[in-house]
Amino acid sequence: MIEVRNLAKSFGDLRAVDGVSFDARAGEILGVLGPNGAGKTTTLRMICGYLPPDDGTAIVAGHDVRDDSLAARRALGYLPENVPLYPEMRVEEYLSFRAGLKGIPARKRRHAVGRAAELTGIGHVLGRPIGHLSRGYRQRVGLADALVADPPVLVLDEPTVGLDPNQVIEVRELIRSLRGDRTLLLSSHILPEVEQVCDRVVIFRGGRIVAEGTTEELAERIAGARTVTLELRREDRERLASLVAGLGTIAAEEDLPDGWVRATLETAADVREELFRRAGATGIVLRELTRRALTLEEVFHQLTVAEDPAPAGGRDEEGEA
Repeated sequence: MIEVRNLAKSFGDLRAVDGVSFDARAGEILGVLGPNGAGKTTTLRMICGYLPPDDGTAIVAGHDVRDDSLAARRALGYLPENVPLYPEMRVEEYLSFRAGLKGIPARKRRHAVGRAAELTGIGHVLGRPIGHLSRGYRQRVGLADALVADPPVLVLDEPTVGLDPNQVIEVRELIRSLRGDRTLLLSSHILPEVEQVCDRVVIFRGGRIVAEGTTEELAERIAGARTVTLELRREDRERLASLVAGLGTIAAEEDLPDGWVRATLETAADVREELFRRAGATGIVLRELTRRALTLEEVFHQLTVAEDPAPAGGRDEEGEA
């Protein structure tokens, strides 16, 4: 549904995006991640037609953003980080106005506005001025704007920025409900949110993509991506080394106040079954035996802070990533 090929953009001597390529499949939510200045917002703006690429291109629903820009933009709904709303307009009036700008005939606008309002849960505030709404509802209005022309592709740039925890949950559930019907690109600095909502992620650094895949796939590629935690009685502590011999490296040991010891084992595989078998054979009692892969936050940190020769990118004209 979205194909990005060798996309590049410079601002003067600054190479903000340097040969970026990735795909977003039909019906999936793809997370677009990166530290500030990594080039992700510039990339989203080029996909949406707000910025012309210097090189490369993007295909949106079969339309080239360079050669067929108008058709590509018609296939796409965009929610920018700072939603440009008219606070003095009523919600229904604003959405009808936006529907007209997107080419929806006058006779179909009421239906289009009603559908978008239903999808975003704002039907009961259609008659209220936008300036009287909470931040969460203004964000919903922005999302309704992106949906009003019923596009097959949505690009959401920091859709929950500035929202309180309850509003974040509401908007997150709303985004999750759109999975399958549309292809979504979701940019966010809230990594647990991305982990919960997105099917796959691409991670930017220095204007380039440094990783792409599911959280599990990315964790697999990083050495020491798994840990196993086990708890055993303090009197069995001397046998811990023999228990885990050949299975991994003991990364940490912690004395618990109730007479038990918690050990963390770094391992490249799931060794719980073998640990359980060895413990049973030697009479060691295990109170806990759990396995944990790296979180997206940990994967992101390792991929974006490690030393990298000659990073290519930097901040775009807005100072954004």
